[in-house]
Amino acid sequence: MKLVCTCEHGGNKVPEAYQSLFVHAADALKSHRGLDYGSLDLFEFCKPLSDFSKSNTISRLLIELNRSKHHPKLFSEFMASLSAADKSKLICEFYNPYRDEVEAEILQLIKKGEEVLHISFHSFTPSLKGTIRKADIGLLYDPSKNPEKEICKKWKDLLLMELPKFKVRFNSPYLGKADGFTTYLRKKFPDKYSGIELEVNQKFSKNNAFKSDLKTALYNSLSNLVNVLEHKKTS
Repeated sequence: MKLVCTCEHGGNKVPEAYQSLFVHAADALKSHRGLDYGSLDLFEFCKPLSDFSKSNTISRLLIELNRSKHHPKLFSEFMASLSAADKSKLICEFYNPYRDEVEAEILQLIKKGEEVLHISFHSFTPSLKGTIRKADIGLLYDPSKNPEKEICKKWKDLLLMELPKFKVRFNSPYLGKADGFTTYLRKKFPDKYSGIELEVNQKFSKNNAFKSDLKTALYNSLSNLVNVLEHKKTS
């Protein structure tokens, strides 16, 4: 069992060549739309557990790395004035290199006979359009994939051992089978790949970082999860 960790929404940077498009987008860039607050901090904290890791700090408002190329929200409204050629350039400059590197690494691990657990680190805003999100931690997976379902059940148990008062929910606040990087990779690698999106409520973050005790708890639970899966594989 090899652990791959990624973070698609780690920052809200806009390259200088595109900053003129965001003159009136300061508030959006600083909001949950611009980045997943605390996700990069948590990713960096847990990265030592991984066999391969990759993160991105370009804002999703420039290009959304967690969406398929055909998705209508691949580019935000701030990119509407760009030509098709310019958008293709963005895909070649930021989208393809990130996703291709992750995909290539997973392919190499599977070719070596390894099973891959991919954890994609995310966070979510506590409320959206007036609705309060009730989850503290969400584990997103494809319900039709039994290995992912079993992994999430075990991870939830391990999380609750570390954080007994937390509300850990499956496929909340989003569906794990919705359009996303893990969904794409499941289709590419129907065997020996499990993709889980970890979603943590941003109410626990401050100054773009999560509390140290929460990070430690998540680290411990993930470490224990990998150990359990490795033991299960060899037993």
